[in-house]
Amino acid sequence: MYDYEDEEDDLFGPPPQAAKPSANNGIDFEKELNNDQYLAVTAPDGPALVLAGAGSGKTRTLTYRVAYLLEQGVPPESILLLTFTNKASRQMLERVEELTGVGSHRFLGGTFHHVGGQALRLFGDLIGLPRSFTILDDGDSDSLLNEVIREIDPEFFKAKENPKAKPIKGLISFARNVGKDVEEVALARYPANRELVSKIDQFFDGYTRTKLARGLTDYDDLLVFWLTLMEKHQEAREYFQNRFSHVLVDEYQDVNSLQASIVDQVASNHQIMAVGDDAQCIYTWRGADLDQILSFPERHLGAKIFKIETNYRSSPEILQLANGILENRTAEKSFSKELKASRPHHDLPRVVPTLDAYQQADFVISKIEELYNSGAEYDQIAILYRAHYHAMELQVELSRRGLPFLITSGLRFFEQAHVKDLVAQLRFVANPKDTTAFLRFACLLPKVGEKTAIKLLKVAQKLAQDKSTSVCEVLGEVQVLNKVPKDAKDDWASMSETLLQIHEVASNSSPSVVVEEATGGWYQLYLRSTYENWPRREEDLESLVDFATKYDSLAEMLSQLVLLSSESGDRVIRQGESCIRLSTIHQSKGLEFPHVFIIGLADGLFPNKRAIDGESDLEEERRLFYVASTRAERSLHLLYPTLANQKGTPVRLMQSRFIKELPESRYELLNVHSHYGHGRQKTYANSTWRNFGGNFRRY
Repeated sequence: MYDYEDEEDDLFGPPPQAAKPSANNGIDFEKELNNDQYLAVTAPDGPALVLAGAGSGKTRTLTYRVAYLLEQGVPPESILLLTFTNKASRQMLERVEELTGVGSHRFLGGTFHHVGGQALRLFGDLIGLPRSFTILDDGDSDSLLNEVIREIDPEFFKAKENPKAKPIKGLISFARNVGKDVEEVALARYPANRELVSKIDQFFDGYTRTKLARGLTDYDDLLVFWLTLMEKHQEAREYFQNRFSHVLVDEYQDVNSLQASIVDQVASNHQIMAVGDDAQCIYTWRGADLDQILSFPERHLGAKIFKIETNYRSSPEILQLANGILENRTAEKSFSKELKASRPHHDLPRVVPTLDAYQQADFVISKIEELYNSGAEYDQIAILYRAHYHAMELQVELSRRGLPFLITSGLRFFEQAHVKDLVAQLRFVANPKDTTAFLRFACLLPKVGEKTAIKLLKVAQKLAQDKSTSVCEVLGEVQVLNKVPKDAKDDWASMSETLLQIHEVASNSSPSVVVEEATGGWYQLYLRSTYENWPRREEDLESLVDFATKYDSLAEMLSQLVLLSSESGDRVIRQGESCIRLSTIHQSKGLEFPHVFIIGLADGLFPNKRAIDGESDLEEERRLFYVASTRAERSLHLLYPTLANQKGTPVRLMQSRFIKELPESRYELLNVHSHYGHGRQKTYANSTWRNFGGNFRRY
């Protein structure tokens, strides 16, 4: 928990006195900025929307805008800079201090939540919030909601199909940030369970009352209450509208409706500059609202639109491809924009169809080796993908070959908790004496710690010995179940049933069938009730089914998994060591690399199946492709497998529709094993791919 009384009180001082324009501070704005940047930086007072394309110097534009305002006599205390990370705000204001000599501490800048917290410290009493309020972190708010749920419905968590507190809190948070009723969002997520929907609405009401009664807030309250203050209390509204003469908002394409409403209230005097890029709006799944940037000119009448289109990152060839992606957007849901090159020419981007994900991995690594031998460092190379499981085979090959790599978006595939949980169940079925594996998943049950789990396992082992049978066959017996803590009995019975089913299948089925059995049952229910992002985790586990098709026995597969985990987990990356970067595209936003590989560019993978089926936004998938492509500076490879295993059955994949939309002249096709795709064909240097009975190999 975080207590706001510990903070200094001078972030919101009295409104600053009007200042005269300062003497020239030595900045030659026209010389130090390109024409697009200069026009935005020196824009006259009034609402302004700056559309800053990828790699166009957005941060530089914002920084110089603050410096320009200071030169025009605007007191630093009158400038509010809203960002999505404190790091971004700090870097900008430190750069302003370098440029102008004005101390960064004199500005109010930071995340929406940081500034919202300061606002509540000033005016929270107007809505019944004490000055000494305490902010709950994620863990504390989970615990409080859990407490509230148990008070309202002591039996709720005993029903294994009901979600736990964390995903319920995620649902509540999403609803509040997008400005919808909790009941409406709950109904969309659980359409067949109106009783659960009604319960969640009750839990939200109880959670809200408990926080206020105890002088507590969670992160969402910092924004919701800030907006409430300005909408319902004239004193607070006029303070903020008069306190800041200029409001600057970074990454405006990522604001949700709640944040946009706050900005509109604070900047009602129209001294606002919003900087963003609608083509890089890729977070709508967590609440970002594209309509906010698109409707900005309508909400702020007279707004001037500035476009910053000169790109300082990528080669002209890569920008031609990126512009091709934008050309296929829906016109009414976007601003027109064309990136212009400033860097030297390089090769065309290359489209590479491969037989499957393993050949895709082999090709990427062979190209990395070629780049490395030509003088490139590993940290100049990035491999991007739509979802974690798309890179599983690649991680396997990188680990086998001892190439150093880091994952921006989290743990390596086989180190993820849900993957290790599932593998632990397989290990235990294969070897019931593997106590470590048993503890891994048994301790996921409520009220079951290591001591209890070991005691229960010993009871089961003794019973199995007496009956001359397998431990998996007796875990659900009454003698064991009677020893299970009351709160865990239902889960234990479900877990025991799943382990027995895996055990029975393992005796006469292939590893892929065994893994498929393990992905259902008890652990599937656990995932869905525990994690808000359970669909992504299920995709990861389903990809293990395909991984298992490469092995003849469960023992062989488990041995390989142990080796892979050991190779990837034991290798210590030395400080400063150059490593290949692996990342989801979402996590790569804001980064740039000389050499980029985008893998898995097949329909159903990227764009994903949900977008193709109309269950999610296809346009956002296209924007994601644009973001990925514009991470590259000199070389860009777009790869896709033409075959995939789905539960052991080979399935034909087609190249991504996003590639098919591109003009043929904007890329080269590397003729790895076939002539699929468009563009000019080109054989891969120093490589020959041969077909041996359908198995393509590189020599």
